[in-house]
Amino acid sequence: MVKTATQIEQIKQMAKSLRLTLISEDLEMMLHEADEAKMSHREFLMHIFSLELKRRSIHRIKMGVMAAHFPMQRTLEGFDFSVQPSIEPAKVRDLAQCDWIAQGHNLLLQGPPGVGKTHLAIALGRAAIEKGYSTLFVTAAQLVNTLIKAQATGCLEDRLTALFKPKLLIIDELGYEPMGPETAHLLFSLFNQRYERRSIVITTNRHITDWGVLLGDPTATSAILDRFLHHSCTLTINGDSYRLLEKKKRGTNNKSTTATHDTIVNLSGKVSLRLPWKKVIALDRQSSQ
Repeated sequence: MVKTATQIEQIKQMAKSLRLTLISEDLEMMLHEADEAKMSHREFLMHIFSLELKRRSIHRIKMGVMAAHFPMQRTLEGFDFSVQPSIEPAKVRDLAQCDWIAQGHNLLLQGPPGVGKTHLAIALGRAAIEKGYSTLFVTAAQLVNTLIKAQATGCLEDRLTALFKPKLLIIDELGYEPMGPETAHLLFSLFNQRYERRSIVITTNRHITDWGVLLGDPTATSAILDRFLHHSCTLTINGDSYRLLEKKKRGTNNKSTTATHDTIVNLSGKVSLRLPWKKVIALDRQSSQ
């Protein structure tokens, strides 16, 4: 009995040295389960190594999600495709396989505010991490400010090298905030460096025909788009805003108990790809009982 206990401790120490954390911590329980299930030696080895691989996968995904700096947790399972009929669920599920990331291709998610562009971007980023691809999420404003600061402090090359490392770079909310005239040249350096080697996802409420004015330099913008769109897929979402739909739903549910109700007028209709996105206007009215 003493000899057996000593052997178990020795095995646990060897497992720890090999960084087999689950085995080093739970070996006694695993041996007990093996005895109860009358496992053969092969079955036992398959069992403990499969558990260790599962633990490592969970840990890797956890670390990958933390490194991605997602502002919130979103999954494809949590996306309501019934609210956005312009999106084909099969197409999104195909993107979640991440073959396009392996090939260094890009993805553009465009549409008016509130339709789920960021949700899809984060969900696809999560899928990429699960497939083993490093991912980084930044807003367009954060990215531009980082590049401008790096240029001003003489460390632009170091920052571009750091931004090159993630296999998938998600740039969220391009077009929501104005950008300075130096923006296009800084972004061109980034896009040129990642071209055909690393993937980029962009979410935007502006059509690509507006990007020249948005970035302040039509020539540099053309060069950016040339690289970004060369190997890319575009998903255009023409549906209603989730936020306004939720607000309307809450107003309907509270109608019998409150004097406040919301009327939502959706003016978007079918959005022309050649025109800026039309706005969804919410009119809130107070009425007394």
